[in-house]
Amino acid sequence: MPPCGPGALAAAPEAYALDAGDALQVTVFRHDNLSGEFTLDATGSVALPLVGEIEARGRSARELETAIEGRLRQGGYLVEPDVSIEVLTHRPFYVLGEVAQPGQYEYVAGMTVVNAVALAGGYSYRADRDEVTIAHHGCALDASAVTKLSPGDIVRVPQRFF
Repeated sequence: MPPCGPGALAAAPEAYALDAGDALQVTVFRHDNLSGEFTLDATGSVALPLVGEIEARGRSARELETAIEGRLRQGGYLVEPDVSIEVLTHRPFYVLGEVAQPGQYEYVAGMTVVNAVALAGGYSYRADRDEVTIAHHGCALDASAVTKLSPGDIVRVPQRFF
Protein backbone atom coordinates (compact mmCIF):
# COMPACT_ATOMS: atom_id res chain seq x y z
CA MET A 1 0.00 0.00 0.00
CA PRO A 2 1.51 3.41 -0.94
CA PRO A 3 2.15 5.99 1.80
CA CYS A 4 -0.40 8.78 2.26
CA GLY A 5 0.44 12.35 1.31
CA PRO A 6 0.81 15.09 3.92
CA GLY A 7 -2.45 16.05 5.59
CA ALA A 8 -4.23 12.88 4.48
CA LEU A 9 -6.23 12.69 7.70
CA ALA A 10 -6.67 16.44 8.17
CA ALA A 11 -9.92 16.82 6.20
CA ALA A 12 -12.39 19.22 7.78
CA PRO A 13 -15.67 17.74 9.04
CA GLU A 14 -17.53 19.73 6.33
CA ALA A 15 -15.51 17.86 3.71
CA TYR A 16 -16.71 14.43 4.87
CA ALA A 17 -17.22 12.25 1.81
CA LEU A 18 -20.18 9.88 1.95
CA ASP A 19 -19.65 6.20 1.22
CA ALA A 20 -21.26 2.78 1.58
CA GLY A 21 -22.61 2.10 5.06
CA ASP A 22 -23.33 5.71 6.03
CA ALA A 23 -26.85 6.25 7.39
CA LEU A 24 -28.59 9.50 6.49
CA GLN A 25 -31.65 11.41 7.62
CA VAL A 26 -33.07 13.01 4.46
CA THR A 27 -35.67 15.70 5.10
CA VAL A 28 -37.69 17.20 2.25
CA PHE A 29 -39.36 20.16 3.94
CA ARG A 30 -43.17 20.14 3.89
CA HIS A 31 -43.12 16.63 2.35
CA ASP A 32 -42.92 14.05 5.14
CA ASN A 33 -43.75 11.23 2.71
CA LEU A 34 -40.44 11.90 0.87
CA SER A 35 -38.37 12.17 4.06
CA GLY A 36 -36.82 9.40 6.11
CA GLU A 37 -33.73 7.47 7.14
CA PHE A 38 -31.69 5.91 4.35
CA THR A 39 -28.45 3.92 4.24
CA LEU A 40 -25.98 4.05 1.36
CA ASP A 41 -25.78 0.61 -0.29
CA ALA A 42 -22.58 -1.26 -1.19
CA THR A 43 -22.24 0.77 -4.40
CA GLY A 44 -22.45 4.07 -2.50
CA SER A 45 -25.91 4.90 -3.82
CA VAL A 46 -29.12 5.76 -2.00
CA ALA A 47 -32.63 4.97 -3.27
CA LEU A 48 -35.20 7.68 -2.51
CA PRO A 49 -38.95 7.95 -3.15
CA LEU A 50 -39.86 9.42 -6.55
CA VAL A 51 -36.29 10.18 -7.69
CA GLY A 52 -34.95 6.63 -7.45
CA GLU A 53 -31.28 5.79 -7.01
CA ILE A 54 -28.73 8.60 -6.62
CA GLU A 55 -24.95 8.16 -6.51
CA ALA A 56 -23.74 9.53 -3.16
CA ARG A 57 -20.23 8.03 -2.91
CA GLY A 58 -17.60 10.75 -2.67
CA ARG A 59 -20.12 13.57 -2.30
CA SER A 60 -20.56 15.75 0.76
CA ALA A 61 -23.98 15.95 2.42
CA ARG A 62 -24.43 19.43 0.88
CA GLU A 63 -23.64 18.14 -2.62
CA LEU A 64 -26.13 15.30 -2.17
CA GLU A 65 -28.81 17.77 -1.02
CA THR A 66 -28.29 19.75 -4.23
CA ALA A 67 -28.45 16.58 -6.36
CA ILE A 68 -31.72 15.46 -4.74
CA GLU A 69 -33.24 18.93 -5.13
CA GLY A 70 -32.26 18.87 -8.82
CA ARG A 71 -33.85 15.45 -9.38
CA LEU A 72 -37.07 16.52 -7.63
CA ARG A 73 -37.17 19.66 -9.77
CA GLN A 74 -36.28 17.87 -13.06
CA GLY A 75 -38.87 15.18 -12.52
CA GLY A 76 -41.54 17.83 -12.08
CA TYR A 77 -42.35 16.55 -8.59
CA LEU A 78 -41.67 19.81 -6.72
CA VAL A 79 -41.26 23.39 -7.93
CA GLU A 80 -38.91 24.60 -5.18
CA PRO A 81 -37.64 21.57 -3.24
CA ASP A 82 -35.78 22.21 0.00
CA VAL A 83 -33.74 19.19 1.13
CA SER A 84 -31.65 18.77 4.26
CA ILE A 85 -29.32 15.84 5.01
CA GLU A 86 -27.87 14.80 8.34
CA VAL A 87 -25.37 11.95 8.68
CA LEU A 88 -26.83 9.76 11.43
CA THR A 89 -24.09 7.12 11.59
CA HIS A 90 -20.78 6.94 9.83
CA ARG A 91 -19.40 3.76 8.31
CA PRO A 92 -17.36 1.69 10.79
CA PHE A 93 -13.60 1.58 11.23
CA TYR A 94 -11.52 -1.54 11.90
CA VAL A 95 -8.80 -2.50 14.37
CA LEU A 96 -6.60 -5.46 13.39
CA GLY A 97 -3.56 -7.17 14.84
CA GLU A 98 -2.25 -7.26 18.37
CA VAL A 99 -5.26 -6.04 20.34
CA ALA A 100 -7.53 -7.98 22.69
CA GLN A 101 -10.57 -7.90 20.37
CA PRO A 102 -9.78 -7.12 16.73
CA GLY A 103 -12.81 -6.24 14.67
CA GLN A 104 -15.23 -3.63 13.36
CA TYR A 105 -16.24 -0.67 15.54
CA GLU A 106 -18.67 2.22 15.25
CA TYR A 107 -17.01 5.51 14.36
CA VAL A 108 -17.49 8.50 16.64
CA ALA A 109 -16.38 12.02 15.65
CA GLY A 110 -12.94 12.87 17.04
CA MET A 111 -11.85 9.22 17.27
CA THR A 112 -8.08 8.71 17.72
CA VAL A 113 -5.85 5.64 17.57
CA VAL A 114 -5.78 5.36 21.37
CA ASN A 115 -9.62 5.48 21.47
CA ALA A 116 -9.79 2.78 18.80
CA VAL A 117 -7.35 0.52 20.64
CA ALA A 118 -9.26 1.04 23.90
CA LEU A 119 -12.51 0.01 22.18
CA ALA A 120 -10.70 -3.11 20.94
CA GLY A 121 -9.79 -4.07 24.52
CA GLY A 122 -6.29 -2.59 24.60
CA TYR A 123 -2.95 -3.74 23.25
CA SER A 124 -1.90 -7.38 23.63
CA TYR A 125 1.42 -8.08 25.37
CA ARG A 126 2.97 -8.72 21.92
CA ALA A 127 1.89 -5.37 20.42
CA ASP A 128 4.45 -3.04 18.89
CA ARG A 129 2.92 0.29 19.96
CA ASP A 130 5.50 2.30 18.02
CA GLU A 131 4.70 0.78 14.59
CA VAL A 132 0.92 1.28 14.37
CA THR A 133 -0.32 2.13 10.87
CA ILE A 134 -3.61 3.31 9.40
CA ALA A 135 -4.92 2.26 6.00
CA HIS A 136 -6.72 5.38 4.81
CA HIS A 137 -8.40 5.52 1.38
CA GLY A 138 -5.97 3.04 -0.14
CA CYS A 139 -2.73 4.36 1.32
CA ALA A 140 -0.71 3.65 4.49
CA LEU A 141 0.07 6.17 7.23
CA ASP A 142 2.33 5.77 10.26
CA ALA A 143 0.27 6.65 13.32
CA SER A 144 0.77 7.79 16.88
CA ALA A 145 -1.68 7.41 19.76
CA VAL A 146 -3.24 10.81 19.00
CA THR A 147 -3.64 10.38 15.23
CA LYS A 148 -7.26 11.09 14.29
CA LEU A 149 -9.23 8.43 12.42
CA SER A 150 -11.82 8.72 9.69
CA PRO A 151 -14.74 6.39 9.00
CA GLY A 152 -13.61 3.33 7.05
CA ASP A 153 -9.99 3.50 8.29
CA ILE A 154 -8.15 0.31 9.23
CA VAL A 155 -5.86 0.51 12.27
CA ARG A 156 -3.13 -2.16 12.20
CA VAL A 157 -1.20 -3.00 15.36
CA PRO A 158 1.75 -5.25 14.44
CA GLN A 159 3.51 -7.81 16.61
CA ARG A 160 6.82 -6.74 18.09
CA PHE A 161 9.90 -8.83 17.67
CA PHE A 162 11.93 -9.32 20.84
